[in-house]
Amino acid sequence: MKFRRDRNGTVRPRGRAQFDLRGRLKLIVGVLGACGVILVARAVDLQLVDNAYYQQKADSRFLREIPIPTSRGMITDRNGEPLAVSSPVDSVWGNPQELLKHPDRLPELAEALGVPLDHLERRLAQRADKEFVYLKRRINPSEAEAILAHKVPGVFSQREFRRFYPQGEALAHVLGFTNIDDAGQEGVELAFDEWLRGTPGAQKVIRDRRGRIVENVDLVRAAQPGKDLTLSIDRRVQYLAHRELRATLERTGASAGSAVVMDIATGEILAMANLPTYNPNAVTGEHRDARRNRSVTDLIEPGSTIKPITVAAGLSAGVITPHTIFDTNPGWIPNGRYRTTDHRNLGVLDTTGVITKSSNIGTSRIVEKLDNAYFHDYLASLGFGRSTGSGFPGEASGLLPPAANWSGTSKQTMSYGYGLSVTPLQIARAYATLANHGRAVRPTLVKGQHEEPEQVMDAGVADTVLKMMQTVTEPGGTAIQAAIPGYHVAGKTGTARKASGGGYSRRYVSFFAGVVPVEHPRFSMVVVIDDPDPAKGIYGGAVAGPVFQKTMDGALRLMDVPPDDIETWLAEQAKQQEKERARTAPRQAAASTASTAATTGGRP
Repeated sequence: MKFRRDRNGTVRPRGRAQFDLRGRLKLIVGVLGACGVILVARAVDLQLVDNAYYQQKADSRFLREIPIPTSRGMITDRNGEPLAVSSPVDSVWGNPQELLKHPDRLPELAEALGVPLDHLERRLAQRADKEFVYLKRRINPSEAEAILAHKVPGVFSQREFRRFYPQGEALAHVLGFTNIDDAGQEGVELAFDEWLRGTPGAQKVIRDRRGRIVENVDLVRAAQPGKDLTLSIDRRVQYLAHRELRATLERTGASAGSAVVMDIATGEILAMANLPTYNPNAVTGEHRDARRNRSVTDLIEPGSTIKPITVAAGLSAGVITPHTIFDTNPGWIPNGRYRTTDHRNLGVLDTTGVITKSSNIGTSRIVEKLDNAYFHDYLASLGFGRSTGSGFPGEASGLLPPAANWSGTSKQTMSYGYGLSVTPLQIARAYATLANHGRAVRPTLVKGQHEEPEQVMDAGVADTVLKMMQTVTEPGGTAIQAAIPGYHVAGKTGTARKASGGGYSRRYVSFFAGVVPVEHPRFSMVVVIDDPDPAKGIYGGAVAGPVFQKTMDGALRLMDVPPDDIETWLAEQAKQQEKERARTAPRQAAASTASTAATTGGRP
């Protein structure tokens, strides 16, 4: 027994301590129960109350929504031949955060990518807080596989599409091109970008911490490929125009050229060629001037190609007839303080002769009989001074000054093509209107996109002027080089001096615009040759006429257009047969001699 001493010093026995086991058990159970309630409440909060929030947090670590690439629609010519197609390619990308953890692998990666190491390191450092950076875009899948074969952590690839243009330079200005994100930048690619581009899809995937896809979770949105587009262009006619334009630039030393071919009845553009050109499959930032579609964006003074329009205006107003006589002696007339001259003294001409001989004085005599407003409105009715509505991006409207702003010399100089500005496409449309019995059609680059023609000129006047224009390509005319055997050709040459420093320089633009065949017109074509070397010739008939002749000669045969000049066609066929006989005769004679020698054993 244990004892204790009280305050008085008396020793007394110590009592046994009291132990409350039941109370302690209740306390422990209570604490555990409270903890259980807290845990259950937390679980309810996580699983039911804030489920979406925490699910989003979890998904943000592993679940990703990635795009499903889709291809642009194919562009074809009027016969279904592909002009622009999308090919599958791969793009290599990386996770900068992962790559920067392995700096020892960067030299190997730089070598595989074919880029300097410092360039790669700088690019990764700039995006150190990101999880995505392109390392090399739109490359062949085999090249991407070779890069991935190095197994550098944080390097992956994805499927994309790249535009390819089978016709290359020949159709570059019409089609344009797309950028690295496959969006249209110029030409048809830009004008119809929304139609062609399609809609990328999307899918949810789970990626591991290294960025690798381990599971496809859900298809969010299916990819919608772009719609195909059929152009009015005929690649065969386009090739002919491009080839002849290039040959002419080399022959004449010119700096640039354009050619447009239109279907007269529908307004469909069959060819639109320009030089210099570029390769749409490898577009760079250099030589931007070569990317300009001069047929619709460049403004030029039309020169003598406007003269048939001036004659038509005079006939429509009734101030002249086809038989009106014009005395152009002595080869010049005053125009304010200037002179209007012909290239030589052409003497006395009738109305047809004004077109045949391309007389500036003759058209000046016609236009002086016309009211300013009437002449202005007549030119405007044929589309000068406003866009043709072809829909091509950046198409110029041209310049036709209001009659109220004309000076004392304006009307006279406009009658032979100075003082107003047009595009080659506007000239082609105006000539198509003449050939279509005075009915104007809207040019289009899309097959089947036709509109009802608008009667803007008296049909009889249009037909009369077209017959006058036929004399230009016949003996005595200014463009016999544009004549096509078997077909009647109506056309007009032009040689305009280029404006420079408030006046005109000794540099030129040479034209030929024409229609074929005259009896049943099918094609309107304009050829513009910019800045030919004067030492090699500047006149439209000799410079631009051959481009028309060779291109249209091929197009008429490709389109199976029957000849409307049977006599010259038969004469040409006979001439060709005679040439063929002359070429093969020596070969046949040699073969006959050899056969005789073989039969006789060489004996005479």
